[in-house]
Amino acid sequence: MTDALASESLAERLGGVADDRILIVNCDDLGSSHSANVAILKAFEAGIATSATLMVPCPWAREGAAMLEGRDVGVHLTLTAEYPGYRWRALTAARSLHDVDGSMPATVPEVYARADLDEARTECRAQVEQALAWGLDITHLDSHMGTVQIDPRFFEIYLGMAMEFDLPLRMPGRKGDERLGFGSRRQAAERGVVFTDHFISPWPRDTARVFRETLEDLAPGVSEIYAHPVEDGPELRAYDPDHPDIRANDAICFTDRCLAERIDAAGIRLISYRPLRNLQRGALVTDLSTGSGKA
Repeated sequence: MTDALASESLAERLGGVADDRILIVNCDDLGSSHSANVAILKAFEAGIATSATLMVPCPWAREGAAMLEGRDVGVHLTLTAEYPGYRWRALTAARSLHDVDGSMPATVPEVYARADLDEARTECRAQVEQALAWGLDITHLDSHMGTVQIDPRFFEIYLGMAMEFDLPLRMPGRKGDERLGFGSRRQAAERGVVFTDHFISPWPRDTARVFRETLEDLAPGVSEIYAHPVEDGPELRAYDPDHPDIRANDAICFTDRCLAERIDAAGIRLISYRPLRNLQRGALVTDLSTGSGKA
């Protein structure tokens, strides 16, 4: 059954009503640095972030998993290492997943030119299994730099991981899906994978401004918005010389108590991916804030 043919809206399937405005606020790049881990934890504590996704191959991933113990965290499937002086390797050490420097490639086109699909699939599985071994109760999957989401060959890996581990996916909205041109939303829905109605991508715009606009115009249904909060300082300025202000401003935005008040005043319900995961797994969703309930 495709999302277009569903007899009930996702909001109704989650126990709400069709015109509910429900929002997932995700922090990408957990584990990419200590400064990112600190900023993301603060975003949760401020009551704005509801979700994060972990870059398992990164050096600070184990710390990130520990710092967010008990929070709702997914896996940010990672096949790139984009920073000029700060690199990491694949967990599986597969030759096709590394560049001439021995690190994951810096760009998505390099991945597509080099990667063996079977080795990429094995690496993605290893990242999920490592997160599970660290004790994460994984809520969903998404894709760092869109690598396994925006190309139909790699999307098969992405969808396969969702089915193998029975997890929801970050997916493009309907317009984004049309631009990609291979019916990713239809494919996921036909295989019983749950995903949001709408996806809001601020990058590289000012997240605070996009967030304010989103609160005013958020469509009914379940939406996701994300950002990359990182504490400003020498670590950020050293490893990301191209975008430090964006990431530092995201950290400020996601700890702005006034923003939390605006969300509440707008009547928007904040959730994580956990209720979507419970729905996908056939559990009874009784509390949208946690997705708690028994089948």
